[in-house]
Amino acid sequence: MPRVLRRLLDIVVSSLALALVSPLLAVAVVAIRLESRGGVIYRQRRAGRDGEPFDVLKLRTMVDGAEHIGAGLAIDAGDARVTRVGALLRRTSIDELPNLLNVLRGDMTLIGPRPTLPAQVEQYSARQRGRLAVKPGITGWAQVNGRASLPWSERIELDLYYIEHRSLALDLRIIGRTVAMVLGGHGLYKGATGGWEGEL
Repeated sequence: MPRVLRRLLDIVVSSLALALVSPLLAVAVVAIRLESRGGVIYRQRRAGRDGEPFDVLKLRTMVDGAEHIGAGLAIDAGDARVTRVGALLRRTSIDELPNLLNVLRGDMTLIGPRPTLPAQVEQYSARQRGRLAVKPGITGWAQVNGRASLPWSERIELDLYYIEHRSLALDLRIIGRTVAMVLGGHGLYKGATGGWEGEL
């Protein structure tokens, strides 16, 4: 798909999606504010296309300042820093909805490798840096094939596969699997073998 057409689709779809989910976002914002102190939006510096840094936007699901408490940036199932509202937002992926603003701003696209931390990029091999050839996405091939439960190197290989085989047919397949994954709430946490120790 030509880059201009992909960008146009990003703008149209993310704008419509934001309009549709705005009541849900409003309820989530109120629930977060009622349960715990701190800002509603969580910002974290990530690496975009070609490694360019940007701030990814999410709804806050943990106690304020969680990255400076306990395990720091690492998180797994049962983490006491995750609030009750936050656990629900994570399970349903509602916490990711502000990513749509990142798409509108041009930092991200709808489908692509999930944005990673600059510290992760510093550890990439020359081959793995190919993951930065496209904009990061809200959902992607690695996301629908195991998500955070996969070993980090395997997730990168899945993302590289997507970049090499990117097509409308594959994007539609990812969208279908994303819906099923969100409804099932699978692969949210890294478990014993998945993820990378620096992720929130």
